Amino acid sequence: MSTDPEKFDSMLLAMAQQHEGGVKDLLDTIVSFLARKTDFFTGGQAGEWETIVKNTFYTHAKKAEEEANKIKKEKQEADKRLKEIQQKKEQERLARDFEPATVKELTDQEAAELQANIEEVKKKETGTGSGDAAAAADVEMADAPEEEDDPKEKGKLKPNSGNGCDLENYRWTQTLEEVELRVPLRQVLRPRDLSVIINKRHLKVGIKGQPFIIDGELDADVKIEESTWVLQDGRNLLVNLEKVNKMNWWGRLVTTDPEISTRKINPEPSNLSDLDGETRGLVEKMMYDQRQKEMGLPTSEEQKKQDVLKKFMEQHPEMDFSKCKFN
Repeated sequence: MSTDPEKFDSMLLAMAQQHEGGVKDLLDTIVSFLARKTDFFTGGQAGEWETIVKNTFYTHAKKAEEEANKIKKEKQEADKRLKEIQQKKEQERLARDFEPATVKELTDQEAAELQANIEEVKKKETGTGSGDAAAAADVEMADAPEEEDDPKEKGKLKPNSGNGCDLENYRWTQTLEEVELRVPLRQVLRPRDLSVIINKRHLKVGIKGQPFIIDGELDADVKIEESTWVLQDGRNLLVNLEKVNKMNWWGRLVTTDPEISTRKINPEPSNLSDLDGETRGLVEKMMYDQRQKEMGLPTSEEQKKQDVLKKFMEQHPEMDFSKCKFN
């Protein structure tokens, strides 16, 4: 085998582009070549070619599976690190918000000045009466948030600390990338006792043999293949839903839920500079590929393949590429 596995990539890619049936047709062409132009099937002992084919395919299948698992693991590690950063920032914010107040002891002179100011304020309040109260009310009304007057915001709930909502039977939180649902169960169960059905725009969650706890249309589309669920400690069901549109906040989990005010969401953005070089590069690549897909443009891997094919075409102007399909 060649020491450089990518040595013939450009040539094979050019061939693949001319097979409208995809990999199946490409394999048929290669096997047909071996049958017609070589003694691959007849030159060895009986069954030898089958062993060669089996070993070759299984070897490369194993490599492909290992690479896929490596990419998946790297993505999971990157997501985990991002969550850890978000949790750390949230803890720091909470620590700042609940920092205990300090008590400063006043000197005799400062206490006397404070008392004099209090007496002065009381005199003014006695003299002016309701006029000052009305003015204070006007100021308070002026400072009121405009959104309270917006009819679209009336009746909407304030988001919980996770930018989602705490409901009677479950709690959900969200980031721009995903939605996390936690359903506490009233009894110890096994995964096979649960019924969790995740569709692109519909979610069903419940215990087998009982009415569904959740059965409704989701607020937006999710990626089925990237969405998962797990039973924790036999009593808590955790469901992760990967959003398709990573630019919008959800106003509710399912359309039958009360709506939250997305205006009041105040997320803690992750800082890429906090990540190590390898993880940062992986996250930036994922973000770039996501933007390219949303705009209908080729991802980094697709661009690389197109560049290889373009270079090959320039090196072989005598070949006819008029029937090639560039995907």
